[in-house]
Amino acid sequence: MKKFLIVGLGNVGDEYENTRHNIGFKVLDASAEASNTVFKTARYGDLAQFKFKGRTFILLKPSTYMNLSGKAVSYWLQKEKIPLENLLIITDDLALPIGALRLKGKGSDGGHNGLKSIQELVGTSKYPRLRFGIGDEFTKGRQINYVLGEWTATEEKILPNRIETATEIIKSFGTIGLSFTMNQYNNK
Repeated sequence: MKKFLIVGLGNVGDEYENTRHNIGFKVLDASAEASNTVFKTARYGDLAQFKFKGRTFILLKPSTYMNLSGKAVSYWLQKEKIPLENLLIITDDLALPIGALRLKGKGSDGGHNGLKSIQELVGTSKYPRLRFGIGDEFTKGRQINYVLGEWTATEEKILPNRIETATEIIKSFGTIGLSFTMNQYNNK
């Protein structure tokens, strides 16, 4: 049976729960709920697991905080013997408008400390990632406050539909593969 490690990036703690930087956690929470599974505390994070069309999806919300996400990703890839091409990282992205979704097979860290940590510990930037747009509506020098800020009421209206689409992308990635999923969902 094929296994996939789906990692949502975010920070643990109530103060971060509804922040833009935690969209990876929000997507995994929705995916777990849609699959009738729950997260359990494990080494370096919270894990949930479900099966879909003969595949096993292991959902990981790292407890290492964003800047050390690579430690959790590296550990669970090795423990579950999951190849790098079956890894999917879900992350926030300032370069995309709010709610935009882009699936890529590789890329730079774009200044994102979570991606930087993963790249350092897995030894490559060639791993799939789903970028979830959070926009860039902040004034110069206020990027950290924006990323760690809570969603506005207007933004929150956009989120449910886009999060649902992100959960569909996860299943599509595991069943029909990266290329077909990119063709089906990117720019939509």
